[in-house]
Amino acid sequence: MVECAEGEGAVTFRVRVAPRASRTAVAGEHEGALKVRVAAPPVEGAANEELTRFLARALGLPKSAVEVASGRASKSKLVRARGATAEQVRRLARGL
Repeated sequence: MVECAEGEGAVTFRVRVAPRASRTAVAGEHEGALKVRVAAPPVEGAANEELTRFLARALGLPKSAVEVASGRASKSKLVRARGATAEQVRRLARGL
């Protein structure tokens, strides 16, 4: 199960990113983190940009509501989504 923390109108959760995929999609979970394959390369923030755009669309949020809170240069990231719930993130991991 994806570990999430809710508070102050936002949900924070870990994401494990696999860059340079053929397409951007959720690939389940990895050690308590949401695993996302990203089509963009990890160059000049392109993978982070693709990740936030994808998660915002998948959670039904504006792009400005999703941010990489830490781990910008790592495959393991902490993401904050304002206006989302932990249940929405867990459903996303289950593919619902």
